[in-house]
Amino acid sequence: MVHFVGVEAMIRLVGKTGPREFLTGLGNAIEHDFRRWERFEKTPRIASHSKDGVIELMPTSDGEQYGFKYVNGHPKNMKEGLQTVTAFGVLSDVSTGYPVLVSEMTLLTALRTAATSAMAAKHLARSGSRTMAIIGNGAQSEFQAIAFAAMTGIEAVRLYDIDRSASRKCAANLSRHGLDIAICASAQDAVAGADIVTTVTADKQCATILTDNMVGEGLHINAVGGDCPGKTELHKDILHRSKIFVEFTAQTRIEGEIQQLPQNYPVTELWQVIAGRKDGRSSPRDITLFDSVGFAIEDFSALNFVRDQALSHGIFEELDLVADLPDPRDLFGVLRHGQGPLCGPHRPVAAA
Repeated sequence: MVHFVGVEAMIRLVGKTGPREFLTGLGNAIEHDFRRWERFEKTPRIASHSKDGVIELMPTSDGEQYGFKYVNGHPKNMKEGLQTVTAFGVLSDVSTGYPVLVSEMTLLTALRTAATSAMAAKHLARSGSRTMAIIGNGAQSEFQAIAFAAMTGIEAVRLYDIDRSASRKCAANLSRHGLDIAICASAQDAVAGADIVTTVTADKQCATILTDNMVGEGLHINAVGGDCPGKTELHKDILHRSKIFVEFTAQTRIEGEIQQLPQNYPVTELWQVIAGRKDGRSSPRDITLFDSVGFAIEDFSALNFVRDQALSHGIFEELDLVADLPDPRDLFGVLRHGQGPLCGPHRPVAAA
């Protein structure tokens, strides 16, 4: 039997500890794996692009476990009442090749993206940062705000979206999380006075969400929305003024803000800062930019974290996904046995 964490189970897992604590634990798990970055297999994600969006596979392994995520990105879905991003993931034992976990990753991707953003800001933002602007108030925005509050001490959040109802939705969802929330009339108003800016818009196009004149000394920019070829959010002049940090350079040059720059333009991989190999922010006046597109190691960390949480709390189901054969050579015998013990339906396991 293979452990399965579906949407309902994921909601219950987050509810067991609360969003702040869950995000903090998830961020710590991701940071742990960034410190051992060199142990992982790394490749840019495998993408199938269409005029409507993209479907991607994101695989990695540390030699003991193998994990992958299936994820889509379809901005047009929002107009059709569908989610822009959906995902699921699999974790397997390298020694046998057997899957050990299948999990929903629509919620989990939002959680791990926010946890990774806040983890990066811990290492890159100015000490004492307390105000954050979020440009783009769709499905990711609340996760970002709560993760930054939990992991970096953010107290005030300034919201802007071209659709004001999205900002109202975000403000309502954050109203019980102890944050000072302001809905702003423009991106420029939102950025004014902020220590950290997250850009997380959905449209699949080269856009200019932040212009050069909006970015002052000392700002930390968490650029999340530019995550596929032909989609960016920052004016190129901002990149030239910033110290740029990325997850996996080969992937970010294809999909991130730095696709606007020459292939040999110098950037620093975040794991090198976390592992003490390279400097992050060297001055309070530096502009730091985390050009985040998401990477498979973060999903690997998230799957392992969720598996530990699911087993600890007893919140999972069992999937009859792999035949348990008395004789491993006799696969046909499963058909001969029919609806016997080898082919029973999955059985739910009650929560502790």
